[in-house]
Amino acid sequence: MIEALPKPEWLVVRSASDRRLAGVQGAVERHRLNTVCRSAQCPNIFECWHRGAVTVLILGDVCTRSCRFCATAAGDPRGFVDADEPRRVADFAGDMSLDYLVISSVARDDLRDGGAGVFAEVIERVRDANKGIRIEVLVPDFSGSVEALATVVRAKPDILGHNVETVKRLSAGVRDRKASYETSLKLLEATKRMDAELVTKSGLMLGLGEDRGEVIDTVRDLRAAGVDILTLGQYLQPSVRQLPVARYVTPEEFESLRDAGCELGFRSVRAGPFVRSSYHAGESYMEMEWRTSG
Repeated sequence: MIEALPKPEWLVVRSASDRRLAGVQGAVERHRLNTVCRSAQCPNIFECWHRGAVTVLILGDVCTRSCRFCATAAGDPRGFVDADEPRRVADFAGDMSLDYLVISSVARDDLRDGGAGVFAEVIERVRDANKGIRIEVLVPDFSGSVEALATVVRAKPDILGHNVETVKRLSAGVRDRKASYETSLKLLEATKRMDAELVTKSGLMLGLGEDRGEVIDTVRDLRAAGVDILTLGQYLQPSVRQLPVARYVTPEEFESLRDAGCELGFRSVRAGPFVRSSYHAGESYMEMEWRTSG
């Protein structure tokens, strides 16, 4: 058994409890929604929910893939789709008076379109019921299906994200065998070909055994694929069943990588120990718009 590395002082997570947290939790439960915040055991849940930021997880909470870094339950949903879920997500956004919503999902290889149609319906229902809201989606790879991707793109989210997760060398050992580094890059490239104005986003976890050169190569690949927003965060082992942490990346290293990403031309770069795909997502969007208008 590999002994776990001791966590450095900059990775101390402080819990919190207040009315805002209770209000978010109540709304999530009232509308019977799943969240990435809970499913992925995100360390930022207290901070984000205190700010009223929630990443909704659609298409159930059972994933058809078994990535070695992820805490989400894996299994076979047997084609089940909750037809009422799009309405509940839209109602939740209104109940919370959200002006920015991130929508993600488990992988659904059991569905013909990988769940793309549900993504599109959720986007449309949320926007119809909540005028002016910004919608960011974090999609799976849809098994490389261009048709499925096009279904989501036509629904006009403000940002389409898909994570490459790790560097090319480590991808096969970190992600499920159905996923691949190349498929992820192709999805991001295809998104820009379908809609050059649609903002794209991707990210990866550090601390899985990669070196700086490999991270820079991955960042370059993402930029070459037209990705606009980049996130870099520290991998944290959810439980003994997932991969152990190989190394804790210092805040100074993250800052250096953020600078490298900015130099390569990303419109927004978030890099730090607690950064995740949807961490301060609304702020990243506003930063990108500010840079573009400036």
